Amino acid sequence: MAADLTVIWAAIIAFGVFMYVFMDGFDLGVGILFPFARSDRHRDLMMNSVAPIWDGNETWLVLGGAGLLAAFPLAYAIILPALYIPLTVMLLALIFRGVAFEFRFKAEASRPLWDRAFNLGSLVATGAQGIVLGAFIQGFAVDGRDYVGGMFDWLTPFSLMTGVGLVAGYALLGSAWLVMKTEADLQAWAYGMARPLLFGVLIFIAIVSLWTPLLDRDIAGRWFSWPNIAYLSPIPILTALLAFGLYRALELHHDRTPFVYTLGLFVLSYGGLAISLWPYVIPPDITIWEAASSPTSQIFLLAGAAFVIPAILAYTAWSYYVFRGKVRQDIGYH
Repeated sequence: MAADLTVIWAAIIAFGVFMYVFMDGFDLGVGILFPFARSDRHRDLMMNSVAPIWDGNETWLVLGGAGLLAAFPLAYAIILPALYIPLTVMLLALIFRGVAFEFRFKAEASRPLWDRAFNLGSLVATGAQGIVLGAFIQGFAVDGRDYVGGMFDWLTPFSLMTGVGLVAGYALLGSAWLVMKTEADLQAWAYGMARPLLFGVLIFIAIVSLWTPLLDRDIAGRWFSWPNIAYLSPIPILTALLAFGLYRALELHHDRTPFVYTLGLFVLSYGGLAISLWPYVIPPDITIWEAASSPTSQIFLLAGAAFVIPAILAYTAWSYYVFRGKVRQDIGYH
């Protein structure tokens, strides 16, 4: 029973993290693309496309962090000191970005300043998230139940590469969102941005896919030993098919399918990382069962999660339904 509860909580946290990456990813991507827009009118439309939903998207970040503390306190106690600097930078950037988001609509003379703040907040927060991801994949120096690594162990060529890669990924997600939510010349601009970003993201996916097995023999054995290589081969095949589908959808100027295909690329990439790291919550030493809280605590927390998660999904779905359709300069949504 305890083992089942631990797996359930691992799935809940993984779901929360993915929902954050997906939902906050595209509006961070809009911020990353912000300075490349052709006019201030385009920047207004870009911000209006995410204005009703951007702050609600960050609920999933709170859920993931709180769930990790409650269900896997040992993992929280190790990850926080190991990644204190990039996590703090990420949170400060998200705060700065949120302030810029609100002030820009009211500013006149200082609007260019807040434009830059919105862009830098989005860019720095995304880069920090990518660095955290890279550091997590590399693993942490642990002695017993304590983190024994240095303050800057997270700063490596691999983590910097994943930071840049996530910036490209969020920018692609943001451009696909703009394709779906805008029209006319801004949509045409978003199509043009998405094509080179797709090729950049595929390069980073290939680098991570090849570099990650080199970091750990167990990961290499999991992917390249027989019969695992046969069982797992659909993942790179599906990735290639989705990438081709996304390219074709962009060439044919489809409205919605580029966003769906881009989301599919994120799902497969996330699944590939889960396969590589399972069942470790602190790679390469501590499994989810070793880091889990007591079964009594997990049951108590699960009762709360059974109420909170459906409520978040319900109000998220409702907000997206209310603000469905294209956004326009004259009337907002239609």
